[in-house]
Amino acid sequence: MDAGFVLRTLARRKILNPAGPTRVVRQLNALRRWGFGVFGEMRSAAARDPHRVAIADERRSVTYGDLDLRVRRLANALRAEHGVRPGDRVGLLCENSAAMIESLLAVVALGAHAVLVNTGLGNAQVESVAHDQGLSLLVHDEAFLGMLAAVPPNLPRLSTERLDSLIRRSPSSELEPPREPGSIVVLTSGTTGAPKGARRRNPAGLGPLASVVSRIPLNAGERMFVAAPLFHTWGLAALQLCLALRGTIVLTRRFAPASTLAAVNAHRCTSLFAVPVMLQRLLEAPDAVAAPTLRVVAVSGSALTGPLATRFMDVYGDVLYNLYGSTEASWASIAVPRELRSAPGTAGRPPHGTRVAILSADGAPLPPGAVGRIFVGNDMLFEGYTNGTGREFHGDLIATGDVGHLTRDGLLFVDGREDDMVISGGENVYPAAVEDVIAELPQVREVAVAGVPDEEFGQRLAAWIALHPREHVDADAVREYVRPRPLLRPPRRLLRAGPAPQRHRQGRAAVAVIALARASRGRGGAVTGARAGHG
Repeated sequence: MDAGFVLRTLARRKILNPAGPTRVVRQLNALRRWGFGVFGEMRSAAARDPHRVAIADERRSVTYGDLDLRVRRLANALRAEHGVRPGDRVGLLCENSAAMIESLLAVVALGAHAVLVNTGLGNAQVESVAHDQGLSLLVHDEAFLGMLAAVPPNLPRLSTERLDSLIRRSPSSELEPPREPGSIVVLTSGTTGAPKGARRRNPAGLGPLASVVSRIPLNAGERMFVAAPLFHTWGLAALQLCLALRGTIVLTRRFAPASTLAAVNAHRCTSLFAVPVMLQRLLEAPDAVAAPTLRVVAVSGSALTGPLATRFMDVYGDVLYNLYGSTEASWASIAVPRELRSAPGTAGRPPHGTRVAILSADGAPLPPGAVGRIFVGNDMLFEGYTNGTGREFHGDLIATGDVGHLTRDGLLFVDGREDDMVISGGENVYPAAVEDVIAELPQVREVAVAGVPDEEFGQRLAAWIALHPREHVDADAVREYVRPRPLLRPPRRLLRAGPAPQRHRQGRAAVAVIALARASRGRGGAVTGARAGHG
């Protein structure tokens, strides 16, 4: 990556501000010895700003200097009392907390691999993770004891409630960098299948940091509330950014709108890292309060619809940033507020040093406006799955598994998952485009659309709609709203107007028009079992 760009960006974000020569030398020496992974960034921050608060959770706050000391003690304890060695895999089954971060840093410092276990997994899936990842130790919160019933009894376990006693009685002797650096493994595939472990790459320098903060204006010393789970790629990314920025990460174990806003105001947080559904809950909270110190709300992890982005910015200001990426690709593009205003639903533009290509099924580049497979290249592509498999590459670009298109001015739009595409009446229809249309209705809180078998057209669409409290929508009204929109390869995730109700022709393409059948209302204002088909 261009060194001039990196230096200019880091200077603009105040990361290169001058400090005492002794601290700067210690900071650089920490990076030289430990690299730019999470442990190296923590040690670098501790050398530069030892008295700055590193973590604040519901129980305690810890400065960078104390964090460095506690992590060294814990690493020595894990090695001496639990036999953790370089190359071992240690599972972390924890909610967001200082204890989770300390455990992660200690594991990586020993050259072992921290496997972040999704706390939403079922007992059988936790057992599968323990077996497939070959865990040598499982660190867990007491709240998840019930999930361990299916885990083999011979797998050593360590409750986070015991960490303080381990740290107090362990030596603070200096650690030596392992021959091979430790790493972090993030589980991917959701909560329905057997999770796969994705090996996250350690940064080779400051280029990846510069890429992200060139589009999301995060500064040195950022006070960052991380609502996204740390075991997810987005929560982990927030932690990595915060350590690199020598910032303060503020955590609560579980997300709730009122407690989140209270913590943001109490700690005067300047940024909030969340997933899109959390924005919806913040907007709905009856006791929500203003958060005047927030200048960045960064979201990722799932699709951010245009209507939700607009509603959120109307309430909280133009502070919203949307990062599109994946566990395997890290990031592909970032949308800034002005783009989310002018082109609702966009995934934004690739940051510096990132390439995005839209390719056909046979790997040929597609022109602007054409929908194809999304491929991404950057410095932080994952290193492969722990089972030895990988993802499809085209040269040095990795497949995201999504389809989308680029506009002539370079904005990326994600039209759906490759395996979500519905072939209806011989035409390709992407459920995400239909979801965006239905989400425009002010009564709609959430909507999901999927393909179902149909004798006449091969497949038709089914829509499940949840309404805002005390709202009502008639299925006929939804049908009439959606019907004029042809579903053939939408150029901006929003569907162009067209005639209804019969199938019609646009050019040579026969377009099937969606319609929603009547549905019964469920609790909480939900419309359940809504069927979608052709009008």
